[in-house]
Amino acid sequence: KIKIKKRSLQSTLEKMSDEDEAPVVKKARIFYGSLEEKEKERLSREGISAAARDAVKAGIEAGNINISSGESMEMEERVSERQAEVLAEFERRKRARQITVSTDDVEVKACLRALGEPITLFGEGPAERRERLRNILSVVGPDALKKSKKEDEKAKRTHEYQQTWYHEGPSFLKEARVWLAKYSLPRAVERLDAARAHKEIPESTRTVKQQELHKALRNVNNFCSQIGDDRPISHCQFSPNSKLLVTASWSGLCKLWKVPDCTLVRTLRGHNTNVGAISFHPQATLTLEESDVNMASCAVDGSVKLWSLDSDEPVADIEGHSMRVARVAWHPSGRFLGTTCYDNSWRLWDLEIQEEILHQEGHSKGVHDLHFHPDGSLAGTGGLDAFARVWDLRTGRCIMFLEGHHKEIYSINFSPNGFHLATGSGDNTCKVWDLRQRRCMYTIPAHENLVSSVKFQPNDGHFLLTGAYDNIAKVWTHPGWSPLKTLAGHEGKVMGLDLSPDGQLIATCSYDRTFKLWMSE
Repeated sequence: KIKIKKRSLQSTLEKMSDEDEAPVVKKARIFYGSLEEKEKERLSREGISAAARDAVKAGIEAGNINISSGESMEMEERVSERQAEVLAEFERRKRARQITVSTDDVEVKACLRALGEPITLFGEGPAERRERLRNILSVVGPDALKKSKKEDEKAKRTHEYQQTWYHEGPSFLKEARVWLAKYSLPRAVERLDAARAHKEIPESTRTVKQQELHKALRNVNNFCSQIGDDRPISHCQFSPNSKLLVTASWSGLCKLWKVPDCTLVRTLRGHNTNVGAISFHPQATLTLEESDVNMASCAVDGSVKLWSLDSDEPVADIEGHSMRVARVAWHPSGRFLGTTCYDNSWRLWDLEIQEEILHQEGHSKGVHDLHFHPDGSLAGTGGLDAFARVWDLRTGRCIMFLEGHHKEIYSINFSPNGFHLATGSGDNTCKVWDLRQRRCMYTIPAHENLVSSVKFQPNDGHFLLTGAYDNIAKVWTHPGWSPLKTLAGHEGKVMGLDLSPDGQLIATCSYDRTFKLWMSE
């Protein structure tokens, strides 16, 4: 007789706690057939007679008694599928208890993102999220997170290496940079001299003037409202002599208006799609002839056109953009024209030699707005990547990286004082940056919707104007950044605004197809 001791694996697992060690299943050794040697010994000991041996032999031949040659084999462990699952779960829990997971929820989310898992599930709290990360690591192994981080760092280094490249520019770019340096340095000296002279004025006199300005701004009211087109008006700007206003529309038309009576002077026809912006030459209506190039405009189809004041047709086209051109801006000298494009770059055109002298990359998404420093030495760009950059036109370097907005930057503007810069963003805020300290000095929670346009007072920069998609524009003190006046009246989003150089008028244009003039009573 063979007695094999069996023990139920399932009952053992049910009795074990998570802290116990996994049970060791003993393998039973079983022999197939009878134990021939044992039987022979027994027969010989008992002295079985020949008749008995013949009977055993007959039984063997008949197949009733199995006699083997003593072969044996190890019986394979036959465990049910349910038992295998229980064992695997037991081992996984044991590994999970040994894994250390951060208690910082931000780090937990970052680890989940690195592993390609959703950072949060519906109704999941920090504790459940941490436990989910522990369970995932117990399956894939804690080394998977280290490998993922190493791969990300390697890819980042490779990407940075691929993005850093230099090439030799054309000779006329070097000549333009030298020209810009010679142009901007005397202007910087004049600006600093004016700042020193202003500082010599007694503080009491400056305070009185500032109070008078604030009083006048608090009395600003709607002076004129005019339907400008059949479609939304995307941009408006005063002429340098403050007697004309030009508007751009989504209908493809640009219109010249006489202010402050808002009579139509001329309709400029040339674009076939939405016009993003139109801008006056710095010397238009002052020293330029009407037949010269006095304005530049851009459209969604990538077209850029130059206009005179005495013709309804464009004087010239600037070709080279394959995607939407959002803004055009004149350099203070009037020699160069800057354009921003949704191909993640901005360009500088020399209109004297009629060439593109600079095609500057640096943003990871489309570039929306561009503005030149009053001295003509710097250019500021704002992009859809939520970052702004300040470029030195004399060297070509990015000298300041403006990081802080959470959404796209739609407007950027330098202050006449030369060291303040304002940016308006889709995160509903306007940030004021100090170029001297290279940081954001103040964040204005300006509006309840995206800020579409920001503009400093042209001459002194004593106040800041912001317009937004909450249908209003606001006037803010500088410095202090407290609200002085809310310009409410539009029925649609405020898409653009401007201040006249003489400081008498404020213009706002809107999605409601109108533009309004505001004046202090």
